[in-house]
Amino acid sequence: MASTDPTNATTGTGQKNGVPPGKPLSVGSQMLDKGAQMLQSLKPIKQMSTHACTFALYGQDMSRQIETHHFVTRINEDFLQCAVYDSDDSSGRLIGVEYIVTDRIFETLSPEEQKLWHSHAYEIQSGLLVHPRVPEMVAKPELENLAKTYGKFWCTWQTDRGYKLPIGPPSLMMSPQSADLGVVKSELVKKRDDKYNISTDAIRGSRTDIKGPVRLNTMADYWRAHKKCLAIEVENAEMKKMTIFP
Repeated sequence: MASTDPTNATTGTGQKNGVPPGKPLSVGSQMLDKGAQMLQSLKPIKQMSTHACTFALYGQDMSRQIETHHFVTRINEDFLQCAVYDSDDSSGRLIGVEYIVTDRIFETLSPEEQKLWHSHAYEIQSGLLVHPRVPEMVAKPELENLAKTYGKFWCTWQTDRGYKLPIGPPSLMMSPQSADLGVVKSELVKKRDDKYNISTDAIRGSRTDIKGPVRLNTMADYWRAHKKCLAIEVENAEMKKMTIFP
């Protein structure tokens, strides 16, 4: 399926590229937010324990590559959920969600479901995924675990196109790979490295002992073997009729 490619999504003038339209926050709204933070628990958000920075590629057009910031909640030893932002700044925009499962869980999924997931082994081993400001030695146990996982990442806001709003259907994202369309552009990596004062090449050299799954399931990274993408197309559909009970 081909995904919908919205056009003219950046309409509006006098606004910084990518900034959603709307009035600035009023003093009243800011006070309301501060008060809510004091009175409400915000428990789900407070469970986010890890920040990972990496790169993702649009499945239907892998020349479109973005830096992504994943704020991770660990549900259990086999399942993680991530809120994904386009930066780790206070103005970062929520652009999607990623779910992560271990290889043990992934192998229980149907082949049709497995097509929607990507592997993480190369992403970890290559040094492309990092935990900003966390020493490698501290992050190593988590990296070893992540290398054996698979992720399903839906992007809901195409900020790389400058869209001021989350326009159109979600896009299925792919993980970096070592060859073909999966290779991340060097300028993206350099920009990220300069920001955090790190070297992906040096990090890669320190991860030579990190192993992926015993058998990397070929249904993940479906595009590599089948040269096809998976994407959502919005269609009109008949509504399910409601049953009215007397």
